Amino acid sequence: MKDNHNQSKCYDDIIHLKRPISQRHPPMSIQNRAAQFAPFAALTGHESAIIETARLTDRRITLTEEEKQRLNDKLLLIQEQSDDFADVLITYFVPDPKKAGGAYHFDSLGSDKSDVL
Repeated sequence: MKDNHNQSKCYDDIIHLKRPISQRHPPMSIQNRAAQFAPFAALTGHESAIIETARLTDRRITLTEEEKQRLNDKLLLIQEQSDDFADVLITYFVPDPKKAGGAYHFDSLGSDKSDVL
């Protein structure tokens, strides 16, 4: 393997020459030169696919018949005694349109909750 000193001697005859300028092709603009070195996206859409795959969704909880009955009882109580409840927090599941699962959303119902229930 040659050392750096010997390698630099190989270019001693051209190192001080000016850069050649083409007589055929006009100089390229700075923007066009920069575009040559811009990142190249070989797989368009690949990054968005990775982000979508990494996005987490929740699994929908399936209630037992007993849990459904307790929930219905609570909803009836809220509807019957709506004047006694200032706010009710409702949790509901929204399926994801792109992948399995979804997300749980929360809404606070105020005095007009009888219209929603």
